[in-house]
Amino acid sequence: MIGNDIVDLSIAEKESNWSRKNFLNKLFTDNERSLIISSKNSFNLIWRFWSMKEAAYKINTQITGTRFFAPKKFDCMLISELEGLVYFNNEIFYTMSIINKNFISSIAYTDKHINTYTEFVKPRYIDSKIKIKLEALTKFSSTKIKQKKLKNGAPIYYHEDTILTKSCSISHHGNYGIFSLIHY
Repeated sequence: MIGNDIVDLSIAEKESNWSRKNFLNKLFTDNERSLIISSKNSFNLIWRFWSMKEAAYKINTQITGTRFFAPKKFDCMLISELEGLVYFNNEIFYTMSIINKNFISSIAYTDKHINTYTEFVKPRYIDSKIKIKLEALTKFSSTKIKQKKLKNGAPIYYHEDTILTKSCSISHHGNYGIFSLIHY
């Protein structure tokens, strides 16, 4: 399974007040708060952790079909500048984060050796870009590929009665969008 998330940093800077009382306590574990407070760039670390949690949450939602809000139940650990782990219950999600001056994005995997495809696109082009990619992978016409939403809100792509994606995750925030998929 795959999940992703993206945060437009200019919007996050304008719309969030992460230094307000209890903001960090509501969203982050003791371990995460300690790392955030001691970081040279607390702002970026907050949004990296948030994107890691969201990406892992999207996988969990695909697996269980259950939606909930409990960000502190997802505990992030950094392995390197880009790699991380997210622990939830007895599960481990592997993450890869992309950080630049415009956005922070994380992709989570249940298996770090799984063959996936990810692309960054403008939000309004996400669906058409997914269909174009699936056309290249499957040879089905992109005009005949359709998106359906599962009960949990996760997208899945079909051609007639043939499911084309094993797992698909779509995120957008502000000026930035991302999709990740695992195809059959």
